[in-house]
Amino acid sequence: MDLVPSLWTTAYAPSSPTALRLAARQLLRLRCLLRRLALTDHTPWAGF
Repeated sequence: MDLVPSLWTTAYAPSSPTALRLAARQLLRLRCLLRRLALTDHTPWAGF
């Protein structure tokens, strides 16, 4: 998973509201999924 400092800080900071932390974690997961899908198009041996 790529590091996005602002999302990681928001997603795992105990001082952030719970709803905001959950939304940030979902954005991190979505970004990871989209990156994996993009890389799958460029590497013939990496199935998804």
